[in-house]
Amino acid sequence: MSESIVNVPIADCRLCPLRGKTLLMGRCVPGDICVFVESGRQIDRFFRLNPEYTVQYLHDLFWERRAIAARYAPIKFLNDLINDEDEVVRRVIAYRLPPAQITCFINDPDREVRMTVADRIEFSHLEKLATDPDYIVRLTIVKRLPIGRLFRFIKDEDLQVRKKVAERLPEVSLGLMVNDISPAVRRIVAERMSPEDVALLIDDEDWLVRYTVALKVELASLKKLVNDPEADVREVAQQRLNSKTQSEENND
Repeated sequence: MSESIVNVPIADCRLCPLRGKTLLMGRCVPGDICVFVESGRQIDRFFRLNPEYTVQYLHDLFWERRAIAARYAPIKFLNDLINDEDEVVRRVIAYRLPPAQITCFINDPDREVRMTVADRIEFSHLEKLATDPDYIVRLTIVKRLPIGRLFRFIKDEDLQVRKKVAERLPEVSLGLMVNDISPAVRRIVAERMSPEDVALLIDDEDWLVRYTVALKVELASLKKLVNDPEADVREVAQQRLNSKTQSEENND
């Protein structure tokens, strides 16, 4: 939502150190494009139009002015803000610095800073965030890690992380997750397992897992599900067996 015309902050241009430069050149407009007032929108417009002034505001006392200046300042000046006291400023720095230079933010107290790091850091450093206390950070790691390095997350405490592991784990390793406490994870496992291996879930307590098993398990194991307590599971199992019988009759 744009600033209300009534409430738009307007700086006193007489106090602005740039009044003899940008104002006279038409590169700032009181109430609209201004670095002197504490308005994020006006400051952002100012630095977009006047990026040459960003460096001198990187250490400004107002956190939002520093953060916005950091968005537009040359990267070579950003290292000085790595330890900035404000998390918004650090998020900007973590987003703009080259991936090779953001390992310093791995243990940052702000979760969004660490989320930015997890999304951008080089692959060789990804696992340094594997024990992060925030599940979104770990989820980002699981999305990016090579599938052969996902095993440490099989028992992750968070459901969303384990679901993503189940989606990406090599098919031959899915058996490691058949006893997951969440039916949602076991359903993903059942959907991805081979017809031979999915029989491991034929007695699963969740009927939707058994339903998935009934859809794909080898026919030799299917008879057990004909007597399943869930009608939908029984129906799928019986239909598949009937199709097999009919196919055999047609071939005779």
